[in-house]
Amino acid sequence: MRPPATGQFPAAWLSSYFPAALPAGRARLLAHVLSRVGADGAVRDACRSRVLESALALALMKRCGAGHHEARTRLVRYLERHQDSEDLIDATAAAAALGRGTGQPVRRQALDDIVSRVPDFTGPRKRALVHAIFTMLSAATDHADVAAHAVDVNALHPWAAVQAVAVNAILDRAAGRGPAGADDVALLASTQRPGTVWEGNLFIHLSVLHALVDVPGLESVVHAGLSAALSHQREDGGLPFVTDTDTWCTVVAGLALGSAGAPREVLHRIARHLVHVQHANGDWSYTDHAELSDTDCTSVAVEFLYQLDPVTYRDPIERALDALVAVRGADGGFPTYGAGTPSEACMTAAAINALSTQGRHHHLIQPALRFLADRQMPDGSFPPGWSSSRLHTLFRAYLATHHRQSSVAVQDMSGRIAGLVRAAQNADGGFGQSHGASSDAISTAYALIILAAQPDPAPVARAAGYLLTQQRPDGTIVSAPDMLGPRPFPYHVPVLADAFTLLALGHLTPRIRPSRIALPGRQHSNTQLAERTAP
Repeated sequence: MRPPATGQFPAAWLSSYFPAALPAGRARLLAHVLSRVGADGAVRDACRSRVLESALALALMKRCGAGHHEARTRLVRYLERHQDSEDLIDATAAAAALGRGTGQPVRRQALDDIVSRVPDFTGPRKRALVHAIFTMLSAATDHADVAAHAVDVNALHPWAAVQAVAVNAILDRAAGRGPAGADDVALLASTQRPGTVWEGNLFIHLSVLHALVDVPGLESVVHAGLSAALSHQREDGGLPFVTDTDTWCTVVAGLALGSAGAPREVLHRIARHLVHVQHANGDWSYTDHAELSDTDCTSVAVEFLYQLDPVTYRDPIERALDALVAVRGADGGFPTYGAGTPSEACMTAAAINALSTQGRHHHLIQPALRFLADRQMPDGSFPPGWSSSRLHTLFRAYLATHHRQSSVAVQDMSGRIAGLVRAAQNADGGFGQSHGASSDAISTAYALIILAAQPDPAPVARAAGYLLTQQRPDGTIVSAPDMLGPRPFPYHVPVLADAFTLLALGHLTPRIRPSRIALPGRQHSNTQLAERTAP
């Protein structure tokens, strides 16, 4: 995700093409992101409440008949505020948890909507998951179309395996097929430790509790697990998807701050924290509290450490690259979690960008680029990834191909990405998550990274102008939720919009040079301001 090295930028653009307020807006944003760096070097921001986990928690409380009266009241109030949501999934889950159920056609529509927005290889498993969600909310759908292999745990990473076992137990119980087997119960119970949420994932944690709630002898385990979940109840009364995403926030913010020229003392503080939380085998997870590592965090951490100081951080970089190579698929692509799981376009682009920091991985990068080119769809986009915005994978893939000597197929892929983005710009200068969607800031930031490498400054100037309209006086960026977990359910960590916007401006700013000639319609003072603040 890092910008090109100095000297690799295309021709400069005059600052007079861009909004006069851009330098001041960038400065406010930089100051804000800097303020989020803790004394330990971590960038922390709470994951906001979500209807799905809140509904599952309320349904579990009803089944347990436990206390927690204040927490239950707050959950009810939170869900009441969302039962009329424009989001079909949120509205359906909230109404079901509140006992104000929805009809079978509505639940069927919600199910089909969910399955339509996930990668093909997860489709059957997601269909079973949604059936299990409605079952947990006492709004069961017809289980007849749940394929048997949808809950097969073979070749699944640990999170998916635990979730699949929980889904299997919930659906079997609902269908009258009897309780879960002893091995499955043991696996599920092993995730429950007093006062903790397994892997920081409240969605899986609550699913496990629903699977165990009727197992004799585990009543105290379920009650303790419910208490652990409720310890993360937010001020608005809801529960989040995960306890935190601190490592992911730290690597993205670190890369953005480095691209924006932040003080090196701060950047090294971030780097020291990342080295401290690096796993023994060289990779990273999305949070300091999880054991399962992922390609995304590992790749961006490599880029950040390389951008900051490739000599000082040579050892953690090398260990991380070895960990990436170890999960590479036989198809040349890279998965999100672990060797043997399906390769994905966005993760493959991430790995390419990390591997390209070294000069010895050409034999891995070229097959990975071919994998990317093969996965590109006719309209230029890629299959769904971990973002609700199609532009996330697009900008990662574009950077993987940009400024590299590649085959005709890879050059064609890069050109199709750029063409799609140029055509997708909305009238307000911004970009939406999907074709025809209203503009949002984080999608616009993703698009701006691609536009910043194009020859025409007009589209990127309009995109930058839109971003300024989404900035608060304190420098923060207003944006729709973007990240997904589990796919396709969005969750919201606001600092990510700030960090990705700052990163986008880090791609743009080096291309801007002072303009000493005021263009028509611009005040001379504005031009002087741009001259003083441009790099």
